[in-house]
Amino acid sequence: MSEGSAGRLVLLRHAKSAWPDVADHERPLGPRGLRDAPAAGRWLRDADCVPALVICSTARRARETWALAAGQLGAAVPVRFDERVYAAEPEELLEVVSGVPREVGTLLLVGHNPGLADLAVSLARKAVDAAEAGAIARLSEKFPTSAIAVLACPGSWQELAPGSARLTDFAVPRGVAR
Repeated sequence: MSEGSAGRLVLLRHAKSAWPDVADHERPLGPRGLRDAPAAGRWLRDADCVPALVICSTARRARETWALAAGQLGAAVPVRFDERVYAAEPEELLEVVSGVPREVGTLLLVGHNPGLADLAVSLARKAVDAAEAGAIARLSEKFPTSAIAVLACPGSWQELAPGSARLTDFAVPRGVAR
């Protein structure tokens, strides 16, 4: 992101996981997650939110979500798998974001709740219109699996702070059951 320009921080919660008898970090996507993750990718593409960089949790369900979403973008996107995103608090996620180069205009984090929801609510400034207020209210109520929050961020990634961003979109893409 250039000096003085706004970047976009896109937060994608992993798709719905299965609950087999494995460690939490190794839980795969369940049937609904396998349908919803590609829908999230289509939403990103159609909303013109194709990221310049993805930072993804190392958890299996997050990696699988990103792989299925990425397949819908029509573009190759660099991805970093970062163990700090797994089970991160908002402050830890901000630390991850602060290490992103200034030239990255749209950054996508693929992670988990409650960290992603808490980060989005924390970063969103006070709403300036009814649409923004409605999106913030929906986001505050629930950030379900496959949910996507898009925040416009002024300044550099290092300057991102609570109340400094504008929530420009909040969506919950769902795939069609076959």
